[in-house]
Amino acid sequence: MLVAFSVAPSGTGRTDGSVADAVAAAVRVVRDSGLPHRTDAMFTTIEGPDWDTVMDVVKRATAAVEPFGSRVSLVIKADIRPGYDGELEGKVARVERALASEDADAEQPR
Repeated sequence: MLVAFSVAPSGTGRTDGSVADAVAAAVRVVRDSGLPHRTDAMFTTIEGPDWDTVMDVVKRATAAVEPFGSRVSLVIKADIRPGYDGELEGKVARVERALASEDADAEQPR
């Protein structure tokens, strides 16, 4: 299963509004988990074998953010597809192949 999540504190008291230190604490938990993952500007996506494994990491990442503010916001999106693994890379690869196919079709003379 894939779980994309975004966790951030509020009530940090920082004048610049940055939550980078808090997000880094959450990402450290994800990296230390050993699960396949990817972090981008908005979400961290984790791939794991089951709910309990993935949600444990999300829970610990959320707890790592708690000391940085008076409250924590958590957004989660999950792709639950039993029997599949390698989808963190596989889904992106399929989209890239589809785009390449469309590009090749567009270059064919009509």
